[in-house]
Amino acid sequence: MDKAGRLYICGTPIGNLEDISLRALKVLKKVHLIAAEDTRRTRNLLNYYQIKTSLKSYHEHNERERTGELISLLKEGKDIALVSDAGMPGISDPGKVIFKAAVEEGIELIPIPGPTAAISALVVSGLRMDRFVFEGFLPRSGKERKQRLAAIKGEERTVIIYESPYRLRDTLQELLDLLAERKVAVVREISKVHEEKVYGQVEEVLSFYADQEPKGEFVIVIEGRPAPEFSKEGWEDMTVLEHLKLIMDQGVSKKKAIKEVALIRGLPKRKVYSEAVVIDYIDNDNKF
Repeated sequence: MDKAGRLYICGTPIGNLEDISLRALKVLKKVHLIAAEDTRRTRNLLNYYQIKTSLKSYHEHNERERTGELISLLKEGKDIALVSDAGMPGISDPGKVIFKAAVEEGIELIPIPGPTAAISALVVSGLRMDRFVFEGFLPRSGKERKQRLAAIKGEERTVIIYESPYRLRDTLQELLDLLAERKVAVVREISKVHEEKVYGQVEEVLSFYADQEPKGEFVIVIEGRPAPEFSKEGWEDMTVLEHLKLIMDQGVSKKKAIKEVALIRGLPKRKVYSEAVVIDYIDNDNKF
């Protein structure tokens, strides 16, 4: 079999058309085909740089059927570039299906780094950047959304989420109910004409958008939960069970609470775990 083509994963501008690397432009010019989330938007970018490469749509509604077609072209030796509407493909955008298929078929994936809204918002958030977690778009409703929000409450790392203008206020209200004391940064329309950053505690930011109609694309950066700082005097009179309950009441999962208590007290995790089993019995008794 002839040598397979390569799949280039190209980062594209998230607003300003000049935020694209020279290498990305070279790749977009030389590949056989560009697979694009929205061919009209990508054509605007290509026209700006006078690139004539053929386009084929690749979006969430056709990615499974289109993946087979693109993999076939790659196996024939054709080089293909994958782009999303903005930023890096696969980051809250189509791409994961073809990446997996390419790896399974032994096709080389080549990242061409570019802008990402999540990281751009993080670096201007004023919050911790050494440890963070990206949650993308939260589920719109239901049990899964509640679970994700509960996880954010217990998360010590800085959290980054995407949100639409239509749900921004509702999401901020839910965050206010869960973690009113935390700081957030809401960054809007990154690198575009109306780029905007709003900083403060959740209540302050929500108050700002009570008077301002949300417009554009938003990134919310959320301060992580402060790590518990217990002096010996703070817990020496507690039982292990009481210590566990204290930490879990801050929104921490039982698994994480066991690790924290074991570390703070210098106990084996298995000993703390044996105490944690009692919590399940207590919770079950409270249901009746």
